Amino acid sequence: MGRARPLILLVEDQLELRQMYAQQLELSGFDVIQAGNGADALTHTAAHAPDVVLMDLSLPILDGWEATRRLKSDERTAHIPIVALTAHDGSGELQRATRAGCDWFVPKPCPPDALVTEIRRVLARA
Repeated sequence: MGRARPLILLVEDQLELRQMYAQQLELSGFDVIQAGNGADALTHTAAHAPDVVLMDLSLPILDGWEATRRLKSDERTAHIPIVALTAHDGSGELQRATRAGCDWFVPKPCPPDALVTEIRRVLARA
């Protein structure tokens, strides 16, 4: 898209956590758009075509599982990497996130610097 800095859509319903991650991402060289629910994630992804979507899976209005499925089934957004960001743990959650269409899985709590490292890894693969 010719952007100077990669654009990240950060979808997280916990405001404090969303602000902390957004600040770290911005300081690390990313531009960040924020959404607090899955419905807004769909709208922002369609409008801005971010380079990566960081998707919390437990969200109000439309959960991250369904938002991911919808983004991956839409030819306009299917190519955008989605990283599941969730407090759900266990081996079954990684498989479930992958089936929904997530390209990677980061458990919460995740230190902000580790999150930046994962996003860079996803961008390098994209």
